[in-house]
Amino acid sequence: MLQVVGVIPARIASTRLEEKLLKPLAGRSVIEWTWANARKSKRIDDLIIACDDERVLKTAQGFGAKAVFTSVNHSSGTDRISEAVSQIEAKIVINIQADEPLIHPSTIDSLADQMLGNQDLVMCTAAKEITDQEEIANPNVVKVVMDKDNFALYFSRASIPFPRDKECSPKYYKHIGIYAYTKDFLYIFKNLPAGRLEQIEKLEQLRALEAGFKIKVISTSFDSWGIDTEQDLIKVERILAEKGYA
Repeated sequence: MLQVVGVIPARIASTRLEEKLLKPLAGRSVIEWTWANARKSKRIDDLIIACDDERVLKTAQGFGAKAVFTSVNHSSGTDRISEAVSQIEAKIVINIQADEPLIHPSTIDSLADQMLGNQDLVMCTAAKEITDQEEIANPNVVKVVMDKDNFALYFSRASIPFPRDKECSPKYYKHIGIYAYTKDFLYIFKNLPAGRLEQIEKLEQLRALEAGFKIKVISTSFDSWGIDTEQDLIKVERILAEKGYA
């Protein structure tokens, strides 16, 4: 049995930026950047790109990734991952968002270590403190609030917590789009009905909270940025240029 399997669910359709995973980004496609960073993880025993389009499959195979074709009818990345790992024996499955080309391998490793080190956990994700005021107000940047033990209380596109008294200086945490689950819980999560809050915020992780399950949140100092718009693509390309990638 494998300890940790990483899966990158790669859906070709996208609402705001057409075929964004194949968009060129500093000499590589978006999906290749995500895969290349995930591949540097020291804790993942296997890394799979789960595709729903032949173009993505061929692109992935072209840069050396292990890729599998999955149903075009899946409504979420969770469903796609569930199909991809159905025949794999593994303890932990890590869902690495395909449109997060800046995902840091140490974040993946920290999630794996957290899950392997605590048998009571069924799901884990990551967050980074926000210092940019524009990100706090940006609904595309998902915020998370946590309890004293760093379990998620709520995820929102809104700026939470709201400082009623102006002298308050709350800390804000950006949710990093990556999840780790036990393989058993992955199938439980997959079969949960969509929750009311999930449908309002369009955030799938709220389904677990609404059903009464706990999500551990680890803190990371490494930022990531999902590609949803042309502006996001430009922003990430600028960040890569600052890191020395032409």
